[in-house]
Amino acid sequence: MKPFLQIAGAGLIACLAPLVPTMASADTITLFAAGSLKAALTDVAKAFEVASGNKVEMKFGPSGLLKDEIAGGARADVFASANMEHPKALHDAGKSASVVLFARNRLCALVKPGLSIESAGLLARMLDANVKLGISTPKADPSGDYAIDVFRKAEALKPGAQAALESKALQLTGGKDSAAPPAGRTVYGWHVAEGRADTFLTYCTNALAAQKENPGQQIVALPEALAVGADYGMTVMNGASPAARDFAAFIVSSPGQAILVGYGFSAGTK
Repeated sequence: MKPFLQIAGAGLIACLAPLVPTMASADTITLFAAGSLKAALTDVAKAFEVASGNKVEMKFGPSGLLKDEIAGGARADVFASANMEHPKALHDAGKSASVVLFARNRLCALVKPGLSIESAGLLARMLDANVKLGISTPKADPSGDYAIDVFRKAEALKPGAQAALESKALQLTGGKDSAAPPAGRTVYGWHVAEGRADTFLTYCTNALAAQKENPGQQIVALPEALAVGADYGMTVMNGASPAARDFAAFIVSSPGQAILVGYGFSAGTK
């Protein structure tokens, strides 16, 4: 069996082709994955279960916290992170195979109803002392790290903007002690609906889910000068069963990628 290599494009599928399931016997695979992947990977797992007869048990949460759990001994077979760094840290520590880029996302601003914000004026609105700005917790949740990247880009446009944004940004999600939304509610839409944030920097996929739940909430694209993309990395843990590698291969296969694209992600294999 070929190693789980870090590559992209058509070569990724070619490399993982030998891992396509043989479906000889049922197995249970444990997936740890970024919270932003919950809906998409739940559907991917269901499709894999139907195709393979295997079962996927899933735990979703902030990628940094999940990485720490795995490093501390928690059992996982496949780790799907909202960045490349966290799975690479496990690989570099000798705990997993190499890292595959399997999906891409980007940051958007989720904005409360009635607040006038356009892409071109987003930075000025984020800097407005009267506008509450929400982000996720950096280090624990890559979404927070990507928000800090936005602030760094803002500094190039307006000196002093980075410090001002970092000072005012409310770290409302992604931490160990962050408040959890009621069952069935998206955390970002919930915080905006409850008035804890007027605008929230989050993944565009999360913003879409929040808007479906809260139709009045707006999604504002970041202007090119502030735009930040997110590369999602996956690794298979050492000692994982062949079925776990089959599941990883399924995620980067055409059916798996189609499901991810359907939820607003860009394919990682393009």
